[in-house]
Amino acid sequence: MALWILLNDFLHDLKTQKTRVFLTTFAITWGTISIVLMMAFGRGFKNRMITSMQNAGNNIIRVYGGETSIKYQGLPIGRDIRLHKEDVNLIRKSIPQIQEVTPNHGQWGVRLKYGDKSASTYCEGVYPSFEFLRTFYPKKGGRFLNQYDVIDKRRVVYLGSVIAQELFEDRDPIGKQIEMDGVPFTVVGIMQKKLQLGMSNGPDDERAIIPFTTFESVYPRRSLRMIIVKPNKLTDSEFIKSELYRVLGRKHRFDPADENALSFWDFVSNIQEMNKVFTGIEIFLGVVGGLTLLVAGIGIANIMYVVVKERTREIGIKIAVGAHSKHIISQFIFESLLIAVIGGAGGIVISGIIIKLVGAIPVENQGLSYLGKPVMSQAVMIVTATILGFIGVFSGVFPARKAAQLDPVDALRYE
Repeated sequence: MALWILLNDFLHDLKTQKTRVFLTTFAITWGTISIVLMMAFGRGFKNRMITSMQNAGNNIIRVYGGETSIKYQGLPIGRDIRLHKEDVNLIRKSIPQIQEVTPNHGQWGVRLKYGDKSASTYCEGVYPSFEFLRTFYPKKGGRFLNQYDVIDKRRVVYLGSVIAQELFEDRDPIGKQIEMDGVPFTVVGIMQKKLQLGMSNGPDDERAIIPFTTFESVYPRRSLRMIIVKPNKLTDSEFIKSELYRVLGRKHRFDPADENALSFWDFVSNIQEMNKVFTGIEIFLGVVGGLTLLVAGIGIANIMYVVVKERTREIGIKIAVGAHSKHIISQFIFESLLIAVIGGAGGIVISGIIIKLVGAIPVENQGLSYLGKPVMSQAVMIVTATILGFIGVFSGVFPARKAAQLDPVDALRYE
């Protein structure tokens, strides 16, 4: 019954203040659209950037040899530290915090040829785990390298989508034979197209991947290009790097405190830093949108002050017959909250429609694809609801207090 009375009073005010209520509700709706869309696009951009970074390295640490800069056990500075296959087993046995560790070879300027088509590329020799460590997922109909390719030293190759297009154009490459520096290789898979942020020796879709053992037989060498490690837990990355200095320092005889002896490309730390940056951007966008809503909240407060003035006699009567201050205050706070909720709900619905429409648009342009698709996340909804609630309460509380403090005698005399 009390709720019906509050709604009836609100509808009465709506009839007498149609223009003001409409404009204020529209302002709340517009402000809600602003904050929801800004945060949704910000979250979409953040997700896209993190995914793009993970496409270059799925929470991995690349370990490279360096050059010593500290004298150690009588050995001079300036010694080259080269990583070897034996280091992989040593790391695996010595550091239990590592989930996966794998060696990697690399060769620039490898010449690929198919018929009258040719291309020059960067070739890598890898193990099967490279597929998920570097997100080299194959297109349908093909596959990545497997353990039998490595064991049998098969001459099979996995191509990036761009290099495959250069060689085969629109023909299906799977099962076809190409030459790599004059050596025949059979194509077993083509990489799915992916957006990549952070590159080593060029984009992944412009390279050729062959089994690690096959690489060593075609391009013999002792040292590795790099070792890739993946932590069990993301929080272990810094500890793992310090352990790598200790373990490899003992093997290669360099000071564990010599930071130049090894170098790292730590995707774990990069993604953590990126998360912090984009969280700050999201907060900034939320603050900007919140300020837009606060401006609309001033409009609600103005309407409530006008309502208090127009209903002064009514308020005086209520107080005279025994209405408590809390009843008067709750009435005006309810009305301001209702305006905020109606405007906010309208803004959220419209924002949801816009987000779905934008998400359905196919993005072919490489530059636009970095923007990602807007995401109306739970965090966006919580922030918006909190701001709307704050606006509704504080826009009504001051006019409500003024109404509750009216002297009933003066109120009844008010014209």
